[in-house]
Amino acid sequence: MQTSSINIELISKLKSANKILFFTGAGISAESGIPTFRGKDGIWNKLKPEELANFNAFLKNPDLVWEWYQYRRKIVNETNPNKGHYAIKEFENYYKEVNVVTQNVDNLHRRAGTKNIFELHGNIERNYCVDCYKNFDNVESDNSKVPHCKYCGGLIRPDVVWFGEMLPQEIFSEAEQKAKMCDICFVVGTTGIVYPAAYIPMIAKENGAFLVEINLNETEISDKMDLSLFGKSGEILPLIITKVREMKLKN
Repeated sequence: MQTSSINIELISKLKSANKILFFTGAGISAESGIPTFRGKDGIWNKLKPEELANFNAFLKNPDLVWEWYQYRRKIVNETNPNKGHYAIKEFENYYKEVNVVTQNVDNLHRRAGTKNIFELHGNIERNYCVDCYKNFDNVESDNSKVPHCKYCGGLIRPDVVWFGEMLPQEIFSEAEQKAKMCDICFVVGTTGIVYPAAYIPMIAKENGAFLVEINLNETEISDKMDLSLFGKSGEILPLIITKVREMKLKN
C-alpha cells in the first residue's frame, strides 16, 4: 500500500486504462449532508438496526418503520449530489466504460447523471408491495402511516435491502463481472466491512485491477490497496478528473 497524493503510478494507470469501476459507500454521500450509519455521528449509534431495518420489525410495527424511512427520504430529497458524484460522472467522457457499484440507497449517483449504476442495497426512492411485488415509486403518504397496495391490499415497503435479506442476485452478479473486467477500481467512502458487497473490490484486485482507496482515514481494507488517498472524496476526485482531462486533451 502507498499513501500519497495523486502520484505518477496512478497517472500512468489512468493513461492506459479503458474500464473504470467505482465502489462507493456512505462516505461520499456524507459530504452532501446525508448521515452515515457508522462513525462518531452514525445513525446506528442512536438506533438499533434490528428495530427498524429488518422485515420482522416492519411486520411488527409497519407504521414506525415507514415513518423512519419517510424521514430518511426527506433528508435525501433535500440534498444534492456533490463534487465527488459529478467527478465520477465526468469519467464517462474519457473512458470506454465507467461503472458505479454502490452500497448507497440515496440515488445521488443517478441524479448526478451517472449511467451505469449497480445498487447493491436498493434505492430508497423506490417501493414495492410485499405480497404482489408491484412497484410503487411515488407513493403518496403522510409520514406516519404505511400505505397499502391498491391491487392486493398488501403493505408497501421501501425497496432497500434490510438486515437478514440477500442482495439482489442479478445485480450482484453483474457487479462481479464489472469488477473482473475493470482496470482501476476506486474504493470511495467505505470501510469495506459489509459483506457480501465488500467482495467487489477484492474481486477486482484478484483480476489485476489497480485499487485506489479514497477515504477520510485509514480503514480495515487500507492494507489491501495499491494506493490510499486520505481526504474528502469531493476534493480528491475533482483533482483526479482534472488530471485526466489535461492528460486526454494532450493526446
